[in-house]
Amino acid sequence: MSTLIESKADFQSLAEQRLIETKALLDLELWDGAYYLAGYAVELALKACIIKMMMETDAFPDKRFSENCYTHDVRKLIVVAKLESLWDAARADNPILAENWLLAVNWSEQKRYHRISRIEAEELYAAIVDDEHGVFPWFKTHW
Repeated sequence: MSTLIESKADFQSLAEQRLIETKALLDLELWDGAYYLAGYAVELALKACIIKMMMETDAFPDKRFSENCYTHDVRKLIVVAKLESLWDAARADNPILAENWLLAVNWSEQKRYHRISRIEAEELYAAIVDDEHGVFPWFKTHW
């Protein structure tokens, strides 16, 4: 029976699991699924960041806060997590991270209706997981 993920640890664990699954799909040359799951790893990482931010505040969230959390748009999730200024500074200081972000931010859950090339899938995965310049390691420092 499936269980709904709810905690920060759940989101962190599932984000990491999605990257493991992405790598397995890449190894099997299943580009569409690999691309799709890679983007979800970023989304899940950002949602873990949002939970951390909420745990650190004693303020009641804005009326639309919950509504804004239920999106796949990683641009919006960065704003909801209150990471926008830190993220902008990190990309300004690290041009490779900025380039990797351009690949990651173009992901959309709507791509599930697209055929994805090997290059697209591999580039997205690399942009996300790169130890020094990847978007996932950066978000992990804030979850």
